[in-house]
Amino acid sequence: MAITKPKTKMPDSSPADTFISGAPDAARARGVKKGNKQQISLTIAPTLLAKVDELAAELGQSRAAIINMAIYRAVEYGLMIDGIKGG
Repeated sequence: MAITKPKTKMPDSSPADTFISGAPDAARARGVKKGNKQQISLTIAPTLLAKVDELAAELGQSRAAIINMAIYRAVEYGLMIDGIKGG
């Protein structure tokens, strides 16, 4: 006999919630969830992408790892744009 988890019952949505979530401008999660991460689409200039790939090869990391680390550092430690520090 297999051990199974009991099914949790989801609360019923109210008609108002159903109506609001069906609106064209309703907030929706976009992309694909992969494990603990959310997949996104990113457009990047070919010259910048070549530099990212070069750095990734130099450090023995993947392109995604380099981009993730750059974003993490910008969010955690701030970012200087046109002399203005954000974060």
